[in-house]
Amino acid sequence: MLFEDEYKTIEAKVDGLFKDRGSKFLAFAYPVSTEKEAKEIINEIRKEYHDACHHCYAYRIGSDKLLYRTSDDGEPSGTAGKPIFNQILSKDLTNILIIVVRYFGGTLLGVPGLINAYKTSAINALSSAVIVSKTVNEVYELIYDYPAMNEVMKIMKDKGLEIKSTDFSLLCKIIFSVRKNDSLNVYEMLRKISSLKIKYLYTE
Repeated sequence: MLFEDEYKTIEAKVDGLFKDRGSKFLAFAYPVSTEKEAKEIINEIRKEYHDACHHCYAYRIGSDKLLYRTSDDGEPSGTAGKPIFNQILSKDLTNILIIVVRYFGGTLLGVPGLINAYKTSAINALSSAVIVSKTVNEVYELIYDYPAMNEVMKIMKDKGLEIKSTDFSLLCKIIFSVRKNDSLNVYEMLRKISSLKIKYLYTE
C-alpha cells in the first residue's frame, strides 16, 4: 500500500461571525505549515483583540495529521477548543488553525450554548473557505557532470519533476521536488546515471 501523499487544507485566510444572546464570536481560519507559525498568529490575534474575554483555538499540522492542539482559554473544559477542532476533523483538514474570539454579552450561555457557539463560529468561517488538495513532496539535490545533462533532463521532463533551482558552473547542480509516492522510482532511475550524486534534503 502506498503512503498517503495527499492532504486537504484551506487556500487562504477566511473569517466568520456568530452571535448569541449578546455574545459575539469572531472566527478566523488560517492555512499554516508549522506549529511556530500557528503560535505567532495566535499571539497576533490576542494583541489585536486584547479586549475580548476569550481567544479559543484548535489547529492540526502535518501531512500525517498527528500534530494538533486545542485551547478553551478559560471557557469551561471541552466547550470551545474541541468543538472547533471537530470542524477541522469533519472536513479532514490539516495545516490549518482556527481561532474564535469571544466578546461576552452579559448572559451566560451554559455548556450546550457554548459548544454550539464555538462549533457554529468555526462552521461559518470554513463555509467561505476554498479547500485545496496538496501532495506531499520530497526534495532532492543532484550533482553531476555535464555529459550526463541530457539523460538527467530527460528524466526530469518525462516524470514531470519540479526543478526548484539550478547551478551550472564547474559541475551541474539541480534541486528538484518529486511527489512522495513517485520518489523511490525516480531515485532509482537517477542513481543509474554514472558520476551522479543524489541527496535527499527534506519533505514538504
